[in-house]
Amino acid sequence: MNAEGPAIDPRALRDAFGCFMTGVTVVTTLDSAGKPLGFTANSFSSVSLDPPLLLVSIANSSANLTAFAAGQGFAVNILAEGQKDVSGTFARPSEDRFAQTYWRRGPIGSPLIAGVSAWFDCAMEQVVSAGDHTILIGRIGAMEATPAPGLGYYRGAYVTPAQTAAQLPTGPDVVLTAILQADGQVLLMDDGHGGLTLPMARVGKEGVQSALAGLLAATGVPAEPGSIYAVYEDVALAQQHIAFRCPATIGKPAKGGFVELSAESVSDVTDPAMRIMLERLADESRIGNYGVYVGTHEQGRVTRIRER
Repeated sequence: MNAEGPAIDPRALRDAFGCFMTGVTVVTTLDSAGKPLGFTANSFSSVSLDPPLLLVSIANSSANLTAFAAGQGFAVNILAEGQKDVSGTFARPSEDRFAQTYWRRGPIGSPLIAGVSAWFDCAMEQVVSAGDHTILIGRIGAMEATPAPGLGYYRGAYVTPAQTAAQLPTGPDVVLTAILQADGQVLLMDDGHGGLTLPMARVGKEGVQSALAGLLAATGVPAEPGSIYAVYEDVALAQQHIAFRCPATIGKPAKGGFVELSAESVSDVTDPAMRIMLERLADESRIGNYGVYVGTHEQGRVTRIRER
């Protein structure tokens, strides 16, 4: 496969993510013999606009796991609303799911399915083990979005744009946390109740990347969007939390201040899940071996990041 494609316009990428992130997708790759492989997935996620990264997950029980994890890249094909049959084909066990599917190789090299609403052709960036699934992080080398409406899937049934958001139940709040690290220190703020907290913001219609950019700008110190450090659900509050580890430069923040990253210095962080996360970060920073936490605010699993 090719390692690079044409330059990706961040604005076009942001718009595409905003339009298609809830669509039914078929994730594809080529095995070592050049045979096309694929599976249906009803979600994928944006990781970064610069560099342009996205992620998908594949069950560890999948017969295609080895080929995808060892592959040079993969493509995410967002199906159009008239492609329910394609979704079914790639969701059922089959010796050759591409036998009745027209496809071509994309600019980066992975199979692109004809007639889709949009596609992203990616080179493999990282492979991360996460419980009973494996997370594939891809660097987007080429993409295309068409005017064709996308196909959605919710609670066991396909949905189309004709079914408005008002007809579907509302999901949990998504809350972003920014861990600004600089020279062995981390930015903490007054939580308004006599304790400390990290910079946080709810995600609205602007999406995760725009919300994170706004959160970092509001701190008043130079910082860059970094890698995902934790994803956990607070069941009681119906909130999904995503924490990003963001490299920063020590300056004069709009609120709060930088403190040493140690268990003692973060002891006044009032939220238990946040405090435990920072204590873990302090330990991992000393040895330079980081992991990603996935679970709830009470229990979960830390998986070490395996670089490619």
